Amino acid sequence: MDRWKRLHDVGFWITGAGTGFGRALAVALGCAEARVFLTGRRKSKLLESVEEAAAMGASRANFFVLPADITSEEQIAETVRIIDTTGLGLRGVVNSAAIAQRRRSEWPLMEETTEFWHDILTTNLLGSWLVTKSAVPLMVRGGAIRVLFLSSEAGWANTAGVGQYNVSKAALNSLGASVAEECALRYPEVDVQINVLVPGEARTEMNQGSRNSPYTLASMALLLLSHARGGPNGKFFHRDGRHLEFAYSTTYTKNLSDL
Repeated sequence: MDRWKRLHDVGFWITGAGTGFGRALAVALGCAEARVFLTGRRKSKLLESVEEAAAMGASRANFFVLPADITSEEQIAETVRIIDTTGLGLRGVVNSAAIAQRRRSEWPLMEETTEFWHDILTTNLLGSWLVTKSAVPLMVRGGAIRVLFLSSEAGWANTAGVGQYNVSKAALNSLGASVAEECALRYPEVDVQINVLVPGEARTEMNQGSRNSPYTLASMALLLLSHARGGPNGKFFHRDGRHLEFAYSTTYTKNLSDL
């Protein structure tokens, strides 16, 4: 209950908030009475997320619908300006927006177009970078940074047929750890906790056939977003509770629920 209360009246910005994991986390944070800024390309889907939260008892007043394309510097700059003008502050960002592997070819690394390479890397990698770096000044002002990059087991894999997606998520893993290190060094007085979280398989627009609910991610995500000062930074986690390694980033050795 103490961790739940830490989210009360705290501002979080969720991308990809209209569907899947982004919607699930937006709803969960809203139910914890956080102030939730929802971003996605489709306003109608963002409004559906708000209604889903309201059906679970959350107040609609806790939600701020801010449609935007995360690959557009102009739109993200305007979104950050709007968040700032609310005066509510910003504690954290969840980078959930992503696109899936296009299935035009069985051998995409040999046959896909450079246009698709550009689209998937711009959305899955550069969009998350743009959102995060644009939001950091607002979080620094409040003295704490909480960022989650939602990755995928594809970031550790080399499965044939989804090569561009594998590469985009491996790059996102590297981005998350690298941003964590840079921010910790640049803002030594700020409580920096930037981490990567693997949601696992669930029923989303990318994966209609799964029986798992995207809400299976909520407990680990909220545990990380509500951690007290001195928590993990530049670490990797799975929704099932595992502490993961990636490249030079070793597993987090402490218990996330201790503080």
